[in-house]
Amino acid sequence: MAPTATAPKRRSLKIHSGDQVKVIAGKDRGKTGKVMRVEPAKERLYVEGLNMVKRHMKPQQVRDTNREQTVGGVISREGPIHVSNVMLIDPKGGQPTRVRIERENGKPLRVAKRTGTRID
Repeated sequence: MAPTATAPKRRSLKIHSGDQVKVIAGKDRGKTGKVMRVEPAKERLYVEGLNMVKRHMKPQQVRDTNREQTVGGVISREGPIHVSNVMLIDPKGGQPTRVRIERENGKPLRVAKRTGTRID
């Protein structure tokens, strides 16, 4: 009998969209940017202006219009970065920091380990 594929574990990430992060590994190491989108199932995130990849797009005609088309050619857009390759920027000190979760009245809050300031 063949083994079945298991679904990846769902764990909440400590980095959310809109956060400022610094890349600590990879081709964009040392650069900072704002998180645009997070994919928790894949543990990946998209950072504005970082890990740019090129995609060849075919021009396509939009339905129900006469002449409007989407632009084709080589398009540059952000690629995914694994969450382990970025660190959150501490809002107080501006340095990269780890994040811990504290609970207040049963609600989780993110706290920067470097300075102890709340992020949320």
